[in-house]
Amino acid sequence: MSLSAIRNWVFDMDGTLTVAVHDFAAIRVALGIPVEDDILTHLAALPADEAAAKHAWLLEHERELALASTPASGAVELVRELAGRGCRLGILTRNARELAHVTLEAIGLADCFALEDVLGRDEAVPKPSPDGLLKIAQAWAVAPSELVMVGDYRFDLDCGRAAGARTVLVNLPDNPWPELVDWHASDCRALRAMLG
Repeated sequence: MSLSAIRNWVFDMDGTLTVAVHDFAAIRVALGIPVEDDILTHLAALPADEAAAKHAWLLEHERELALASTPASGAVELVRELAGRGCRLGILTRNARELAHVTLEAIGLADCFALEDVLGRDEAVPKPSPDGLLKIAQAWAVAPSELVMVGDYRFDLDCGRAAGARTVLVNLPDNPWPELVDWHASDCRALRAMLG
């Protein structure tokens, strides 16, 4: 299948549709999380009270980042092009759904994504789990193989592969995970050009 034939597009948000601003090292320090641990996995293993307090801090920190979001190079034009072609568009993020909407508003794309087609860490098991992508495929009544997962990090690609979807890596000049990637574009502008 060619990229231009794909009708069902799911995007990671931070670092994919936006300029990446999360300083994960600083977040780990602030929350007392070991440097080698995944933040969400670490928080999920904590006692409920401690986890709730740290999630609350993370949500407020991420809200400030969301309000100040700027679009990644070519992201707005890419999403508008796909919307104009009548493609289904979804978001699968490890961020919170409410902050995904704040971010989409900030970068001028909120009108392109239906509320129910935006899944965050509370609506699905976070990536690299395929859970969110499988939920979107079910909601859209399509086979996972009819979806493409677009992201800037290995978790996005692992999620896509595990779900049986196609994958696109963007916003990295090189492709460090060729075995996980169907298409690679240096940025969203280059990806839009690949649509033909």
